[in-house]
Amino acid sequence: MTKLPSEEADRSSVILAKEMLQRILDLLGVSASVDLKESSSSAMTGRASIALDISGEGLGILIGRRGQTLSSLQYLVYLMVSHQMRARVHLSIDVEGYRERRREALRNLALQMAERVKATGNSAALEPMPASERRIIHLALQDYAGVITQSVGEGESRKVTILRQQ
Repeated sequence: MTKLPSEEADRSSVILAKEMLQRILDLLGVSASVDLKESSSSAMTGRASIALDISGEGLGILIGRRGQTLSSLQYLVYLMVSHQMRARVHLSIDVEGYRERRREALRNLALQMAERVKATGNSAALEPMPASERRIIHLALQDYAGVITQSVGEGESRKVTILRQQ
């Protein structure tokens, strides 16, 4: 069976991403291993999605405040791999399940704040957060009766406001 060129490119990008991330960790002096979490086909593009997970001891430094360091690391590896492969690569990097824990914490926060808004009638503005986290809040409350969400602000100070539905 002959591999299709796109399958070979996808496999090469996975290997390259894993090697580059491991090299960055080594240069930072972080003792950790990089594992392929999953390689699934993206429904929209039909291209492979690379999901890497970093595991080891004391990796909080790689996550940073609210995941900012992790997001920067992911963007850096994305740029390097995309440049090397001369194509966009869908890439996700996680540190021992941090992103899923953060998603769950944001969903819980959204539900708590929605209950508070419904009970008091006062709107609630959440702290500024990146677009990906604002999206989690919006999706968690999209079918929640009695409240609506909207993003307000500009740039890094953009945040979600939860309002009572009239």
